[in-house]
Amino acid sequence: MGWTSYIPFINSSPSPPKPKPSADGGYIAPDRHRRQQCYDARDAFFRCLDQFDILDSVKDADLAESHCAESLRGMERECAQSWVTYFKQRRVFEWRKAKQKEMLEKEGAEQLPEHIQLPLPKPRKEY
Repeated sequence: MGWTSYIPFINSSPSPPKPKPSADGGYIAPDRHRRQQCYDARDAFFRCLDQFDILDSVKDADLAESHCAESLRGMERECAQSWVTYFKQRRVFEWRKAKQKEMLEKEGAEQLPEHIQLPLPKPRKEY
């Protein structure tokens, strides 16, 4: 426990409990309730980013921090750090995916029927 935990206005919100290691040393995944809290915090952060027209909160970290600090802290408090990173990156990926699909549709591309499968690439030869 650091010295800031003794100052109430700096550490006013309780941090989530640390994950408990299992018998094999790994960590126990969050239960449904904890996951839902994380998803709600993520959605609140993304709504804030949308409000200020910020797409990439990694690249525009200063801008995201200045406008959405409270909701970002909420997501960081409720979610594992690896989830926070994943959600931030996934947001940009999904946006790019939607733009790519939109562009292809404008060019007249059509989606292949589900029963058609593209051939898999041939495996590389090992030398």
